[in-house]
Amino acid sequence: MDQKEVALSVSKAILNGEWDKLSGILADDFTYTGDGMHFNKQEYIEFMKGMKNAFSNMKMEFTHVISEGDLVSIRFITTSKHTGNFMGAGATNKNLEIGGIFMRKVKGNKVLQEWQTTDLLGTMTQMGVGTLLGYAIFGVWLAKKKK
Repeated sequence: MDQKEVALSVSKAILNGEWDKLSGILADDFTYTGDGMHFNKQEYIEFMKGMKNAFSNMKMEFTHVISEGDLVSIRFITTSKHTGNFMGAGATNKNLEIGGIFMRKVKGNKVLQEWQTTDLLGTMTQMGVGTLLGYAIFGVWLAKKKK
């Protein structure tokens, strides 16, 4: 696989709920930084499992995939239905469209690091929790995760 395929295989494994495959793609010392969170490999996998539980019918469109050196940048649009608890907000059963960017560091067939930014404000607004309440919910959820 080339670097772009390796980087995209992370998202594809998550979409398909292929957790063993995801674990095999991520380096043992994998780190994630995004939207105020920092995870190691196992924390990342558990967070993604939670995402899959919170959002059903999840699909991703990869609008731009750019590779330079050992980095692959991916612009994505995710569509899904909010059917479970997400960052402290209960299911709304609303259809969502979420945009963002991943940057993944690839070496061989492994992903070493991921940096991500997501339109979290837009997500919370679509969920109907509003911008101020959305940030409050996220802040409380994040504080609990850090303990």
